[in-house]
Amino acid sequence: MPQAPSPDEEPLDPDLPICDAHHHFWDRAQNRYLLDELVADAGGHNVVQTVFVECMSMYSADADTAHAPVGETEYVQGIAAQSASGAYGSMRAAAAIISYADLRLGDAVDEVLEAHVLAAPQRFRGIRHATGWHSSEAIRNSHTVPTEGLLLDTDFRRGFACLAKRGLVFDAWLYHLQLHELVDLARAFGDTTIILDHVGGPLGIGPYAGRRDEVLGEWKRAIDELATCPNVFVKLGGVTMPICGFDFHKRDRQPGSEEISQALAPYYLYCIERFGVDRCMFESNFPVDKVSCSYRVLWNAFKRMARACSDDERSALFRGTAVRAYRLADD
Repeated sequence: MPQAPSPDEEPLDPDLPICDAHHHFWDRAQNRYLLDELVADAGGHNVVQTVFVECMSMYSADADTAHAPVGETEYVQGIAAQSASGAYGSMRAAAAIISYADLRLGDAVDEVLEAHVLAAPQRFRGIRHATGWHSSEAIRNSHTVPTEGLLLDTDFRRGFACLAKRGLVFDAWLYHLQLHELVDLARAFGDTTIILDHVGGPLGIGPYAGRRDEVLGEWKRAIDELATCPNVFVKLGGVTMPICGFDFHKRDRQPGSEEISQALAPYYLYCIERFGVDRCMFESNFPVDKVSCSYRVLWNAFKRMARACSDDERSALFRGTAVRAYRLADD
């Protein structure tokens, strides 16, 4: 039987400007998430800008393997232009575009980065090369098919060095046991902005099922170390994904914002405490997290978590930090 949707909640603090710091667009068989869907999901919340993050969408069939991901940038640039026309409302979707380039190419990746820049000169801001890896068959590795310890790989780091030369950022997606590798990378490349996706992927499935307190402790120790790296930002979101083990997607009815806020606050508020509001930003991770709750409920949960924050702090968390990290227009 299909899962019932989240409770129909009215948006809290509906005038608060939001930059959704992480979402995807794709058009797949029986699975479509494009501008229409995003605008409909955001209804009631004041989402003024968004950041698109790569998801292997519309790679070019006519390019070689290295350049094929540039097709995604071209595709999303078109969606961003649709949004900028105003025909879909005041939201400016994909104001920043984070695509994929294989950093294992080493120095040769610079040619691919240049192609991305040329495809979206006003919006391309950097890349995500997902490195989520685990030996357990119960945990799916990232779509980039990474090897163990990729962030420490010499070829990967030669490619990584090309980012700072072009003023590009790196979105990092990995699992909590790999956070120490990201610390090493951040310290080695202090001139490169690194943005940690989904608070570092605290796992709650496979060998980590039923070990939430233990994982939380391990994750906190790693976050403490990562927070000492001034070039690292963190996205607050993504913990409603099934891999984190809360199992919201298995229920007969999705949870409301109060329950989500209580469940996820230990992760998000800890990041705010350690990184500060000027290095933290909320993200929807839609449509991936749509399996667990609605967009409206998710942002209500974020707003509940931030109730104790001042107006300036809320402004940073919901928009200001993302605007600064991704160099967006602040108007």
